[in-house]
Amino acid sequence: MLRKGVAFVGQAVRQTLKAQNQLQVQRFSASAAQSSEEVNYEIKKNGKRLSGVDYEEVVLTSISSEDKTLIPKAAFDVLLKEYDEVQTESKDFKDKYQRSLAETENVRRRGIKQTDDAKVFAIQSFCKDLLEVSDILDIAVKSVKPEELESGGKALKDLFEGVSMTRTVLAKTFAKHGLVTVDPTNQKFDPNLHEAVFQIPSANAKQPVGHIEVCTKIGYSLKERPIRPAQVGVVSQ
Repeated sequence: MLRKGVAFVGQAVRQTLKAQNQLQVQRFSASAAQSSEEVNYEIKKNGKRLSGVDYEEVVLTSISSEDKTLIPKAAFDVLLKEYDEVQTESKDFKDKYQRSLAETENVRRRGIKQTDDAKVFAIQSFCKDLLEVSDILDIAVKSVKPEELESGGKALKDLFEGVSMTRTVLAKTFAKHGLVTVDPTNQKFDPNLHEAVFQIPSANAKQPVGHIEVCTKIGYSLKERPIRPAQVGVVSQ
């Protein structure tokens, strides 16, 4: 009899708890539906997103005291929608951030290159002025014939050696700073690099048409950038 009594009491308790749970579910559903119909949940105020604490206060204020542990479906839907918006904004911000980083890196590299170029080509004007000096020294050295040196005496020889040494030192100084001579003889004529001062008929030339037969004045380039075109004679038909 005792066992039957205990079993009966246990069954009654379980039925009571089950009934209470069903009532709780029904009350939650009705309350949530009622709340979602009556309250327009907003997670933004004046264009700014509310914090979690502030939004929780909005939700708790909108429901009755016995429903404090329940979240209305309308409020939960607002959170889901806001989550999607935050995900989209995050992706957009990340894309803009990566683009900004790439652009900043490009600007940095361009700045470094421009600075390096400015350092290298700051002497360009000065080099152009010195080219005339180099040309004069070349003309002076080439104008003296070997037989004249033999018969000209010691003074002429010393002068010739001094001019030759000056030209050599100047050429080494040019090379030290990246200024080199350009002699395009036998190369194909390029109007961007060469200056044609006359033409030579192909019948009298060794090079094919469009090539340089003679270089009358050498050119110069500074760090592979032409600063004076070579003056040349080009083979024509």
